[in-house]
Amino acid sequence: MKNKLITACVLASATLFASGAYAAEQVRVALLVKALGIGFFEAAYRGAEEAKKELGDVEIIYTGPTSTTAEGQIEIINSLIAQRVDAIAVSANDADALVPALKKAQQRGIKVISWDSGVGKEGRQIHLNPSSNSLIGEMNVQLAADAIKAKGKTSGTFAILSATPTSTNQNIWIGEMKNSLSQFPNLTLVDTVYGDDLADKSFREATALIKNHPDLDVIVAPTTVGILAAAQAVSDLGLTGKVYVTGLGLPSELAGHVHSGAIHSFAIWNPIDLGYSATMLAYNLVKGKGTKTEVPMGRMGTLTLDENGDGAMAKPFVYDESNVDEFSSIF
Repeated sequence: MKNKLITACVLASATLFASGAYAAEQVRVALLVKALGIGFFEAAYRGAEEAKKELGDVEIIYTGPTSTTAEGQIEIINSLIAQRVDAIAVSANDADALVPALKKAQQRGIKVISWDSGVGKEGRQIHLNPSSNSLIGEMNVQLAADAIKAKGKTSGTFAILSATPTSTNQNIWIGEMKNSLSQFPNLTLVDTVYGDDLADKSFREATALIKNHPDLDVIVAPTTVGILAAAQAVSDLGLTGKVYVTGLGLPSELAGHVHSGAIHSFAIWNPIDLGYSATMLAYNLVKGKGTKTEVPMGRMGTLTLDENGDGAMAKPFVYDESNVDEFSSIF
């Protein structure tokens, strides 16, 4: 009788194991982006999938609204809370509007980080900046200066085509761009407009900038949607070489405009690395790894955090005709 009981227990255990009941518990990480269908975030998702493969016990829930609104992201956050995910990694459409929903998520035991575009400190534990905000701002102005030099001029004007007026990272970078102008006395900022990270609106805003400022030399768009739309506007207006476009963009989307001459150079961190790092950080928070000042992020090293829980992943990288094709097949 005793042997039969032991055998039954062994068989029951084997059945439970086979059914997955004893399998390693999956860490469910939601990668919440500003909007679906944007190339930058699709590349970030590739990085998240890379982290998933490396870790082995992660489920990635890739999600976002259909347009870049805070309301859409809040609705998704509430849904993720109901699903009881382990972590939310969000690139925010609004720094403040998402905080109440994310505070609720944290109260339910969900780890929250922001990446790319942050939320208020109370709404997350960590914010992962793609790079240092000051370096990003300075680099965007340097790119404008390089484009003006490529025109054979020693001074000139530029305008900024941003995403939404409430986009956290865009506003910080624009502030840093203005701060760095003292280092570029021959550059004049003439206007700042917003395309809401919509291709058609960004195209119209870029066209309006050119018409409203006949002597405009450069459009700086620190947004992947805006820089592509602005380059297309310059090309369509037949102003290639007269008005340059620069800023932050994807090699796969901009290679043609670099070769056509609409773009002299541009910069971006690797969004694949960014999605990878965000996933690693979220996972390690769930697992209790790291400290208040340092959290590991896999092959990207260790994120060093300041007193606000902010950290920078890496420096931006400049792309031009010499290297854009090499990277355009990657992202």
